[in-house]
Amino acid sequence: MPDAKIAVIGGSGLYDIEGMENIEEVDINTPFGKPSDKIVVGKLEGIGVAFLPRHGRGHRILPTEVPYRANIYALKSIGVERIIGINSVGSLKEEYKPSDLLIPDQLIDRTRGRVSTFFGEGIAAHISFGEPFCPSLSQLVYGAAKDAGATAHRGGTYVVMEGPAFSTKAESFLYRSWGADVIGMTALPEAKLAREAEICYAVIACITDYDCWRRGHDAVTAEMIIGRLRQNIDTAKRIIKLAVQKVPAKRDCDCATALSTALITAPDVMPEAQKKKLDLLIGKYLRKG
Repeated sequence: MPDAKIAVIGGSGLYDIEGMENIEEVDINTPFGKPSDKIVVGKLEGIGVAFLPRHGRGHRILPTEVPYRANIYALKSIGVERIIGINSVGSLKEEYKPSDLLIPDQLIDRTRGRVSTFFGEGIAAHISFGEPFCPSLSQLVYGAAKDAGATAHRGGTYVVMEGPAFSTKAESFLYRSWGADVIGMTALPEAKLAREAEICYAVIACITDYDCWRRGHDAVTAEMIIGRLRQNIDTAKRIIKLAVQKVPAKRDCDCATALSTALITAPDVMPEAQKKKLDLLIGKYLRKG
Protein backbone atom coordinates (compact mmCIF):
# COMPACT_ATOMS: atom_id res chain seq x y z
CA MET A 1 0.00 0.00 0.00
CA PRO A 2 1.53 3.35 -1.01
CA ASP A 3 1.95 6.03 1.63
CA ALA A 4 0.74 9.64 1.23
CA LYS A 5 0.92 12.44 3.79
CA ILE A 6 -1.13 14.96 1.82
CA ALA A 7 -4.36 14.42 -0.10
CA VAL A 8 -6.32 16.57 -2.48
CA ILE A 9 -10.06 15.97 -2.79
CA GLY A 10 -11.20 17.68 -5.95
CA GLY A 11 -13.54 17.79 -8.88
CA SER A 12 -13.31 16.57 -12.44
CA GLY A 13 -9.89 16.87 -14.04
CA LEU A 14 -7.79 17.06 -10.88
CA TYR A 15 -6.32 13.57 -10.63
CA ASP A 16 -2.59 14.28 -10.59
CA ILE A 17 -0.15 17.12 -11.14
CA GLU A 18 2.79 17.76 -13.41
CA GLY A 19 6.03 16.59 -11.82
CA MET A 20 4.49 13.68 -9.92
CA GLU A 21 6.49 10.46 -9.98
CA ASN A 22 5.79 6.82 -9.19
CA ILE A 23 2.09 7.29 -9.89
CA GLU A 24 -0.28 4.43 -9.19
CA GLU A 25 -4.00 3.96 -8.71
CA VAL A 26 -5.20 2.41 -5.47
CA ASP A 27 -8.54 0.62 -5.18
CA ILE A 28 -9.52 0.56 -1.50
CA ASN A 29 -12.39 -1.06 0.39
CA THR A 30 -13.30 0.40 3.79
CA PRO A 31 -15.70 -0.59 6.59
CA PHE A 32 -17.87 2.23 5.21
CA GLY A 33 -17.89 1.04 1.62
CA LYS A 34 -15.82 2.10 -1.37
CA PRO A 35 -14.60 5.68 -1.91
CA SER A 36 -15.86 7.85 -4.75
CA ASP A 37 -13.21 6.42 -7.08
CA LYS A 38 -9.74 4.94 -7.17
CA ILE A 39 -7.15 7.09 -5.39
CA VAL A 40 -4.22 8.30 -7.47
CA VAL A 41 -1.02 8.30 -5.39
CA GLY A 42 2.44 9.50 -6.31
CA LYS A 43 5.46 11.48 -5.16
CA LEU A 44 5.56 15.25 -5.58
CA GLU A 45 8.72 17.03 -4.42
CA GLY A 46 9.57 13.76 -2.66
CA ILE A 47 6.34 13.80 -0.63
CA GLY A 48 3.54 11.28 -0.96
CA VAL A 49 0.44 12.97 -2.40
CA ALA A 50 -2.97 11.41 -3.08
CA PHE A 51 -5.75 12.65 -5.36
CA LEU A 52 -9.38 11.62 -4.96
CA PRO A 53 -12.19 12.91 -7.23
CA ARG A 54 -15.05 13.65 -4.83
CA HIS A 55 -17.76 13.07 -7.43
CA GLY A 56 -16.00 10.21 -9.23
CA ARG A 57 -14.42 10.45 -12.64
CA GLY A 58 -16.87 11.98 -15.07
CA HIS A 59 -18.64 13.74 -12.16
CA ARG A 60 -21.31 11.08 -11.64
CA ILE A 61 -22.00 11.39 -7.88
CA LEU A 62 -24.34 14.02 -6.40
CA PRO A 63 -23.15 15.98 -3.32
CA THR A 64 -25.69 14.09 -1.19
CA GLU A 65 -24.47 10.74 -2.55
CA VAL A 66 -20.73 11.25 -1.98
CA PRO A 67 -19.43 8.43 0.26
CA TYR A 68 -17.75 10.90 2.61
CA ARG A 69 -16.91 8.39 5.34
CA ALA A 70 -15.34 5.95 2.91
CA ASN A 71 -13.34 8.77 1.30
CA ILE A 72 -11.86 10.04 4.56
CA TYR A 73 -11.28 6.55 5.98
CA ALA A 74 -9.52 5.42 2.79
CA LEU A 75 -7.22 8.44 2.85
CA LYS A 76 -6.45 7.88 6.53
CA SER A 77 -5.58 4.26 5.77
CA ILE A 78 -2.79 5.27 3.37
CA GLY A 79 -1.22 7.64 5.88
CA VAL A 80 -2.80 10.97 4.96
CA GLU A 81 -2.34 13.68 7.61
CA ARG A 82 -3.51 16.73 5.66
CA ILE A 83 -6.34 17.21 3.15
CA ILE A 84 -6.81 20.13 0.79
CA GLY A 85 -10.36 20.22 -0.56
CA ILE A 86 -11.09 21.92 -3.88
CA ASN A 87 -14.70 23.16 -3.86
CA SER A 88 -16.77 25.18 -6.29
CA VAL A 89 -18.86 27.83 -4.53
CA GLY A 90 -21.11 30.79 -5.20
CA SER A 91 -20.22 34.22 -3.82
CA LEU A 92 -22.57 35.95 -1.38
CA LYS A 93 -20.60 39.21 -1.38
CA GLU A 94 -19.86 41.70 -4.12
CA GLU A 95 -16.14 41.86 -3.35
CA TYR A 96 -15.64 38.12 -3.87
CA LYS A 97 -15.77 37.81 -7.63
CA PRO A 98 -16.16 34.79 -9.91
CA SER A 99 -12.72 33.22 -10.51
CA ASP A 100 -11.46 34.48 -7.11
CA LEU A 101 -10.45 31.96 -4.45
CA LEU A 102 -11.47 31.99 -0.79
CA ILE A 103 -9.74 30.08 2.01
CA PRO A 104 -12.61 29.93 4.56
CA ASP A 105 -12.31 29.61 8.32
CA GLN A 106 -15.95 28.96 9.30
CA LEU A 107 -18.90 26.79 8.26
CA ILE A 108 -22.69 26.89 8.53
CA ASP A 109 -24.35 23.51 8.08
CA ARG A 110 -27.57 23.55 6.04
CA THR A 111 -27.34 19.92 4.91
CA ARG A 112 -30.00 17.34 5.75
CA GLY A 113 -29.68 13.63 6.34
CA ARG A 114 -25.98 13.19 5.55
CA VAL A 115 -24.13 10.88 7.91
CA SER A 116 -21.57 13.20 9.50
CA THR A 117 -19.74 10.98 11.98
CA PHE A 118 -17.82 7.72 12.14
CA PHE A 119 -19.23 7.11 15.61
CA GLY A 120 -22.43 5.63 16.98
CA GLU A 121 -23.49 1.98 17.27
CA GLY A 122 -22.12 1.75 20.80
CA ILE A 123 -19.22 4.23 20.69
CA ALA A 124 -19.81 7.92 21.36
CA ALA A 125 -17.38 10.75 20.65
CA HIS A 126 -17.79 14.52 20.52
CA ILE A 127 -15.05 16.45 18.72
CA SER A 128 -14.34 20.14 19.21
CA PHE A 129 -15.36 21.94 16.04
CA GLY A 130 -15.14 25.63 16.90
CA GLU A 131 -12.53 26.01 14.19
CA PRO A 132 -13.74 23.64 11.45
CA PHE A 133 -10.71 24.23 9.20
CA CYS A 134 -7.13 23.68 10.32
CA PRO A 135 -5.71 27.20 10.88
CA SER A 136 -2.15 26.13 10.11
CA LEU A 137 -2.96 24.33 6.88
CA SER A 138 -5.36 27.08 5.78
CA GLN A 139 -2.68 29.74 6.26
CA LEU A 140 -0.16 27.62 4.36
CA VAL A 141 -2.59 27.14 1.47
CA TYR A 142 -3.40 30.86 1.41
CA GLY A 143 0.31 31.70 1.21
CA ALA A 144 0.73 29.22 -1.65
CA ALA A 145 -2.26 30.75 -3.46
CA LYS A 146 -0.74 34.22 -3.24
CA ASP A 147 2.62 32.88 -4.41
CA ALA A 148 0.84 31.26 -7.36
CA GLY A 149 -0.53 34.66 -8.39
CA ALA A 150 -4.17 33.83 -7.62
CA THR A 151 -6.66 36.40 -6.36
CA ALA A 152 -7.20 34.78 -2.99
CA HIS A 153 -9.00 35.88 0.18
CA ARG A 154 -8.23 34.56 3.66
CA GLY A 155 -11.06 33.83 6.08
CA GLY A 156 -14.80 33.75 5.60
CA THR A 157 -17.92 31.70 6.26
CA TYR A 158 -18.92 28.90 3.91
CA VAL A 159 -22.59 27.86 3.96
CA VAL A 160 -23.01 24.20 3.02
CA MET A 161 -26.41 23.53 1.45
CA GLU A 162 -27.93 20.17 0.60
CA GLY A 163 -28.49 20.58 -3.13
CA PRO A 164 -28.50 19.39 -5.79
CA ALA A 165 -30.71 22.35 -6.77
CA PHE A 166 -29.14 25.78 -6.37
CA SER A 167 -30.51 28.38 -3.91
CA THR A 168 -33.77 30.24 -4.14
CA LYS A 169 -33.40 34.02 -4.05
CA ALA A 170 -34.98 34.07 -0.57
CA GLU A 171 -32.36 31.60 0.69
CA SER A 172 -29.55 33.54 -0.95
CA PHE A 173 -30.66 36.80 0.70
CA LEU A 174 -31.05 34.97 4.04
CA TYR A 175 -27.47 33.69 3.94
CA ARG A 176 -26.25 37.18 3.05
CA SER A 177 -28.12 38.56 6.08
CA TRP A 178 -26.20 36.06 8.24
CA GLY A 179 -22.92 37.51 7.04
CA ALA A 180 -21.94 34.39 5.12
CA ASP A 181 -19.41 34.77 2.32
CA VAL A 182 -19.77 31.78 -0.01
CA ILE A 183 -22.15 28.86 -0.55
CA GLY A 184 -21.45 25.34 -1.75
CA MET A 185 -22.50 21.72 -1.28
CA THR A 186 -19.51 19.61 -0.29
CA ALA A 187 -17.37 20.94 2.61
CA LEU A 188 -19.62 19.03 5.02
CA PRO A 189 -19.54 16.40 6.31
CA GLU A 190 -16.02 16.24 4.84
CA ALA A 191 -14.63 18.70 7.42
CA LYS A 192 -16.25 16.94 10.39
CA LEU A 193 -15.06 13.50 9.32
CA ALA A 194 -11.54 14.75 8.69
CA ARG A 195 -11.44 16.15 12.23
CA GLU A 196 -12.70 12.84 13.65
CA ALA A 197 -9.95 11.10 11.69
CA GLU A 198 -7.43 13.59 13.15
CA ILE A 199 -6.56 14.86 9.67
CA CYS A 200 -5.88 18.57 9.06
CA TYR A 201 -8.39 19.96 6.57
CA ALA A 202 -8.43 23.16 4.53
CA VAL A 203 -10.48 24.26 1.54
CA ILE A 204 -9.72 26.21 -1.60
CA ALA A 205 -13.16 27.57 -2.43
CA CYS A 206 -13.24 28.39 -6.15
CA ILE A 207 -15.85 31.08 -6.77
CA THR A 208 -17.82 30.36 -9.94
CA ASP A 209 -20.80 32.73 -9.68
CA TYR A 210 -22.76 35.19 -7.52
CA ASP A 211 -25.37 32.61 -6.48
CA CYS A 212 -28.74 34.20 -7.39
CA TRP A 213 -28.89 37.31 -5.17
CA ARG A 214 -27.10 39.78 -7.45
CA ARG A 215 -29.31 41.69 -9.87
CA GLY A 216 -28.07 41.49 -13.45
CA HIS A 217 -26.02 38.36 -12.81
CA ASP A 218 -26.74 35.42 -15.09
CA ALA A 219 -28.70 32.54 -13.59
CA VAL A 220 -26.49 29.90 -12.01
CA THR A 221 -26.11 26.84 -14.25
CA ALA A 222 -24.12 23.63 -13.98
CA GLU A 223 -22.41 24.52 -17.25
CA MET A 224 -21.23 27.85 -15.79
CA ILE A 225 -19.88 26.18 -12.65
CA ILE A 226 -18.04 23.35 -14.44
CA GLY A 227 -16.58 25.80 -16.95
CA ARG A 228 -15.15 28.08 -14.28
CA LEU A 229 -14.00 25.14 -12.17
CA ARG A 230 -12.00 23.81 -15.11
CA GLN A 231 -10.44 27.25 -15.52
CA ASN A 232 -9.31 27.02 -11.89
CA ILE A 233 -7.71 23.58 -12.20
CA ASP A 234 -4.38 24.90 -13.46
CA THR A 235 -4.32 27.46 -10.66
CA ALA A 236 -5.19 24.79 -8.09
CA LYS A 237 -2.37 22.59 -9.39
CA ARG A 238 0.14 25.43 -8.99
CA ILE A 239 -1.10 26.08 -5.46
CA ILE A 240 -0.83 22.41 -4.50
CA LYS A 241 2.70 22.13 -5.87
CA LEU A 242 3.78 25.19 -3.86
CA ALA A 243 1.90 24.12 -0.73
CA VAL A 244 3.48 20.67 -0.68
CA GLN A 245 6.92 22.25 -0.53
CA LYS A 246 5.94 24.32 2.52
CA VAL A 247 4.32 21.61 4.63
CA PRO A 248 6.31 21.03 7.85
CA ALA A 249 7.23 17.49 8.80
CA LYS A 250 5.47 17.70 12.17
CA ARG A 251 2.01 18.99 13.01
CA ASP A 252 1.59 21.37 15.94
CA CYS A 253 -2.16 21.95 15.58
CA ASP A 254 -4.98 20.40 17.60
CA CYS A 255 -6.25 18.40 14.61
CA ALA A 256 -3.64 15.70 15.23
CA THR A 257 -5.08 14.86 18.67
CA ALA A 258 -8.75 15.70 18.12
CA LEU A 259 -9.99 12.41 19.59
CA SER A 260 -7.84 12.55 22.71
CA THR A 261 -10.61 14.32 24.63
CA ALA A 262 -13.56 13.35 22.42
CA LEU A 263 -14.20 9.70 23.29
CA ILE A 264 -16.92 9.37 25.94
CA THR A 265 -17.73 5.65 26.01
CA ALA A 266 -15.82 3.48 28.45
CA PRO A 267 -13.65 0.98 26.53
CA ASP A 268 -15.01 -2.01 28.45
CA VAL A 269 -18.55 -1.41 27.18
CA MET A 270 -17.63 -0.70 23.56
CA PRO A 271 -18.95 -3.41 21.20
CA GLU A 272 -16.04 -5.47 19.90
CA ALA A 273 -17.27 -5.28 16.31
CA GLN A 274 -17.42 -1.49 16.45
CA LYS A 275 -14.02 -1.25 18.11
CA LYS A 276 -12.57 -3.31 15.29
CA LYS A 277 -14.34 -1.19 12.69
CA LEU A 278 -12.92 2.02 14.17
CA ASP A 279 -9.50 0.70 15.15
CA LEU A 280 -7.77 2.88 12.54
CA LEU A 281 -9.18 5.95 14.30
CA ILE A 282 -9.33 5.05 17.99
CA GLY A 283 -7.08 2.04 18.42
CA LYS A 284 -4.10 4.06 19.70
CA TYR A 285 -6.23 5.54 22.50
CA LEU A 286 -7.68 2.20 23.53
CA ARG A 287 -4.28 0.54 23.60
CA LYS A 288 -2.86 3.45 25.58
CA GLY A 289 -5.63 3.06 28.14
